[in-house]
Amino acid sequence: MTQQVEQSSNPLLNIGFKIPFDQIKPEHAEGAVDTLLAATRERVEQLAAASERDFAGFMDDLDTLTEQLGTVDTIVHHLNSVVTSDEWKAAVEAIIPRTSAFYSELSLHPGLWKALKAYAETDAAKGLDPLRSRLLKLTLDEFKRGGADLPDDKKARLTEVNTRLAQITNQFAKNVLEGTAAYELYVPSERLAGVPQRVIDATRLDAQGKDREGHRLTLHQPVMQPILTYADDRELRRELWQASGRLGREEGRDNRPLVSEILQLRRERAELLGFRNFADLVLEERMAKTGDTALAFERDLEAKTRPAFERENAELEAFYRSQAGADAPALEMWDVAYWAEKQRQEKYDFDEETLRPYFELNNVLNGLFEICQRVFGITVKEGQAPGWHPEVRFYDISDESGTHVASFYTDWFPRDSKRGGAWMNAFITGGPREDGVEPHLGLMCGNMTPPSGDTPSLLSIREVETVFHEFGHLLHHAMSRVPVHSLSGTNVAWDFVELPSQIMENWVMEREALDLFARHYQTGERLPQDLFEKMVAARNYRAAYTAMRQYSFGTADLTLHVEFDPNSGADPIAAARDIMARFVPTALPDDYAQIASFNHLFSSPVGYGAGYYSYKWAEVLDADAFSRFASEGLFNRDTGRAYVDSILSRGNSDDAAQLYRDFMGRDPDPAALLKRSGLL
Repeated sequence: MTQQVEQSSNPLLNIGFKIPFDQIKPEHAEGAVDTLLAATRERVEQLAAASERDFAGFMDDLDTLTEQLGTVDTIVHHLNSVVTSDEWKAAVEAIIPRTSAFYSELSLHPGLWKALKAYAETDAAKGLDPLRSRLLKLTLDEFKRGGADLPDDKKARLTEVNTRLAQITNQFAKNVLEGTAAYELYVPSERLAGVPQRVIDATRLDAQGKDREGHRLTLHQPVMQPILTYADDRELRRELWQASGRLGREEGRDNRPLVSEILQLRRERAELLGFRNFADLVLEERMAKTGDTALAFERDLEAKTRPAFERENAELEAFYRSQAGADAPALEMWDVAYWAEKQRQEKYDFDEETLRPYFELNNVLNGLFEICQRVFGITVKEGQAPGWHPEVRFYDISDESGTHVASFYTDWFPRDSKRGGAWMNAFITGGPREDGVEPHLGLMCGNMTPPSGDTPSLLSIREVETVFHEFGHLLHHAMSRVPVHSLSGTNVAWDFVELPSQIMENWVMEREALDLFARHYQTGERLPQDLFEKMVAARNYRAAYTAMRQYSFGTADLTLHVEFDPNSGADPIAAARDIMARFVPTALPDDYAQIASFNHLFSSPVGYGAGYYSYKWAEVLDADAFSRFASEGLFNRDTGRAYVDSILSRGNSDDAAQLYRDFMGRDPDPAALLKRSGLL
């Protein structure tokens, strides 16, 4: 840590490389944040008032100004995400207004802004090397986008807007987490006909853990998805699908008014800063540059995919009628996954459940680490460090020379006290230093299929891809060699940040890679060739449906942040429903309100707001970039070295488009994704 405060009995003020998670409690959060805010504000005044400025004493101090505060803030929010409690929720709610106000003040500080502009005009600043010159330019841009040139009355209003946004987006996430944790449905065994035995066993054990008979069903994905895909009981599928749809709109946890207010505040923030809308504000520094460009990207993909989508829907409808009879009820949303799986099994003689015994979590991780050792030259070994839960594991990463470059935590299984989804985050950003290399520290979290009784964690193919995906993000952080803190690791354009994660998923479908880890957990047998061939053949089954689902999220997001007028009195929930209705094969209920639980868009002041398109944007990049590995060798060390040197190690040290050209020698091929998906 660059900035230090006096030693304290508060563990959050004594953060070393191995974070003392076994000591940190909710009551530590407020005091630590207040102490760090005071120390950081004092340093701000010193930087603003310095009579002489050079890079070493000004820009690098400004670059690391909030490093310790940011780490503590990340830890507190992280613990609220993985071991939440009333105390952790209260701690987060207490610090949000303070940290939000501070960051607004920082970007609006007249003395600091004046000092920064004065430094930018010096001969020393004009003679900086490209990396430090980029930091200066991006810092100037960030201050401008933060409102540094606004008059005082607009600065005050901007601070109010930013603080309110931080509060209500936290409330949004809290409502989703509490709603998910609150739901449970107990059912007898006969209602689970068709469901994989592992789910039947796990839900029975879960019920026993609650001293209840039958099976405990929740809205966690490892339970809900198999029910929707395999349960013969149509009423049960409907019940779970509709329960999921009620998230974010229950009494006491209703996010619908919050969505309206978030959209209004984001639009006001953008207009205060001179932008037409929120999308233009946040995309100015990304590859797409404007909301209109990103929206056109989504709509172009939609138009190219729609013919295949309509063909798939007609085929599914015909298959359903052939099985259920001409008089069967119309397909509903809770029927689609079930009948699509039946169709897949008939078409390819393939059930994804047959893959699970070959994807035991520890084997998958060991195979992933072996692939990365061959391609990128790193070694991953399990280490020891305090965790926040008994399931947490800790690992160290070394490069080819044996240098310790990073460590990371993993936390893979669902809990009622843990938010859904999968994610990677950074605790500490290291990198090259005058005396060597300071290691990075990060984490990977997920909600994978947990162990049950004597059965270990057996992953679906999608969960395997998720593990590889999150490790791609982690590598982006861990392999960074950028000496400037704020330009390191994953601090890149948001529509570029998914390239390092998504490219890793490609190895999951390659025989050479699978042979390193796809072993039957009981017999050690490799994945049989006929099963592998069926998996590959079925890879693009209903690819158009999968793509359109992603387009629906990205298009709804961008439309709400570009074209929808949040001050018109119109209902954004209804507007999003009408948009999403174009992208699904069956009718949506009139009260469909998926965005009321859409954490990606509304659980933080920015997050993926106006940025969900990034997944598809980066899929174009990853499909194209992986073609180099496909042609030069999956484990080609020279190709891996070029990828590390061009992309993984370079963070935001250059424009994202230039980093891509450095690796591929050209701009991306826009058709690469559609080719890979079989949609051209």
